[in-house]
Amino acid sequence: MKKCKSTFSRLLLTVILVLIIFSSYVWNTVYSPVDAKNTEEISFIIKSGTSAKNIAQNLKDKGIIRNITSFYSYVRITGEDKNITAGRFILNKSMAIPKIVDVITVATASESVITIQEGLTIRDIDDKLTAQGLILDGDFEAAVKNFNNYQSYPFIDQGTVSSLEYPLEGYLYPDTYFVDEVEFSNEDLIEKMLKNFEAKFKTVEGLINAQDKSLHEIITMASILQKEVRTPQDFNIVSGILWKRLDSNWQIGADATIIYVTGRQKITAEDLELDSPYNTRLHTGMPPGPISNPDINHIKASITPEESDYWYYLTTLDTGEVIYASTNDEQNVNKAKYLY
Repeated sequence: MKKCKSTFSRLLLTVILVLIIFSSYVWNTVYSPVDAKNTEEISFIIKSGTSAKNIAQNLKDKGIIRNITSFYSYVRITGEDKNITAGRFILNKSMAIPKIVDVITVATASESVITIQEGLTIRDIDDKLTAQGLILDGDFEAAVKNFNNYQSYPFIDQGTVSSLEYPLEGYLYPDTYFVDEVEFSNEDLIEKMLKNFEAKFKTVEGLINAQDKSLHEIITMASILQKEVRTPQDFNIVSGILWKRLDSNWQIGADATIIYVTGRQKITAEDLELDSPYNTRLHTGMPPGPISNPDINHIKASITPEESDYWYYLTTLDTGEVIYASTNDEQNVNKAKYLY
């Protein structure tokens, strides 16, 4: 009997000890912050569709929590894993896990994440903002047309762009932006995108100034490259072909410039006869302005064209591979092989 009592006592003591250790572990990893005195703001981004486990990993990587399992277990047990909201949140290391969860499960505490992909037009951006419920259809387009803060962005030639349907086309830099979903402002987003463009522009300003071309011409060419070529290894080669055509008083012959006007991906025989300065199959010279908002890689390619013997190119429909030709006859053979 004494032996049984002794065994039970040891077992009870072990259970109590385990509970004490577990309680201490939970307190230290869940209810105790990483650094109670450190209130330095940390920007934390949660993209739509990110799992609770990945969020826990990201929090750990930023030093905001001590333990991944503790965070994941907490949100699963409390059911808060279903309430986590996408956006950008301001956190700090003085927050324990319950406080962190309180923040990232409240939509009004976040900034919405908007990703503007490279190559989108102003019409595309308007559609994206409309689909996200931030604006009514056409609001962003109207804000672009009514933009009047050119004095803050002297790199934009107001006299040139003001005659275009969408004056800022080409200058709204594609990137991920954070906006207040409750008090969203088209004007604020435009300013953010222009400032981003300006920052990127400054990284290549020296190269641009060394050209005999205006920034508007360079951005217009970059926007065409953005739409015409998918593969980075071809950006500079196609840039060389298009500038060479332009300098030789040829038509640029870019389908993307026609599509910009028609809005249709498939070009018809009637489209080829379209009397528009954007029809670079019919008219020589550069179109009046950019046909998309290009990224820095295409801007650099526009500035640094690669010389070659090629005058023609096409992009295969399936893989996006660029096929080159030096003569029109070679181009016709390539068309028959890859496009028909």
